[in-house]
Amino acid sequence: MTVGVVGAGKWGEALAFALSEKNEVIITSRTPREWDNFKSLSEVLKCKYLIITVPAQQVAQWLEENFIYRGQKVLVAAKGIEASSGKFLNEIYTQYIPEENLSFLSGPSFASEVILSLPTALVINSSSSDTANEFAALFPRFIRTYISNDVMGAEIAGAYKNVIAIAAGICEGLGLGHNAAASLISRGLVEMQRFGKVYGAQDETFLGLSGAGDLFLTASSSMSRNYRVGLGLAAGKTKEAVCSEIGEVSEGIGTAYALHEIAIQKSIYLPIAAEVYAILEGKSPKQSLKDLIER
Repeated sequence: MTVGVVGAGKWGEALAFALSEKNEVIITSRTPREWDNFKSLSEVLKCKYLIITVPAQQVAQWLEENFIYRGQKVLVAAKGIEASSGKFLNEIYTQYIPEENLSFLSGPSFASEVILSLPTALVINSSSSDTANEFAALFPRFIRTYISNDVMGAEIAGAYKNVIAIAAGICEGLGLGHNAAASLISRGLVEMQRFGKVYGAQDETFLGLSGAGDLFLTASSSMSRNYRVGLGLAAGKTKEAVCSEIGEVSEGIGTAYALHEIAIQKSIYLPIAAEVYAILEGKSPKQSLKDLIER
């Protein structure tokens, strides 16, 4: 089976490596790579099975300018909410691809460990069990895949955990200790679950790999870009300076802005996400901590 991967960043490269255990894999990106399996976008888009890693804040424009639907089945391997519109990825993709041909990847997964073939467990979320199972069959032995139909729950968990990871990085950067970090992460899980209920997400999604699993990983390690954003903010740096230093897309920033707008529109109480947004806008991290404790 030939599988096409769109996006040759660290995650796209890791997925291409993993999937090559059982399949022929070709990959493409905006920036050319001198790899044997690097092909043109037009050639990759001809594959029946596509893995797309284009970041949430760029995907609408990318689809509009580049995507041609030819009956492909697509596994979306990015996480986030579009800041400019508040749209979830499934809302963006279904404008171009039938819902039954779409799946969304979730679960705890650092690219640096996947590319070392270290054991990993992921969830493939789709309204079509056939499509989800077809993608599951493509994955290698070292990745255990589960199937779920809770697309919205997985999307919310995958996006929201990046915002909590920024908060966790701030907590670490301020030297607040393990007690505070554990409290923050556990309350963050409650907060994302409360947000998910507004959209009809399933509770079990937030207690499984897509929710708690991904949150615990992302909010506890400097291997996480969003966690490193938090460390930089705690040191008094602006979000622009932090992003420049990291040199990679940190989806939690755009998602924090999206959550801020959605919370206003729908009157949802999101105290941690609200403080992350305020810090990104220039509020003192120490003042945010004080406000969270005293609320």
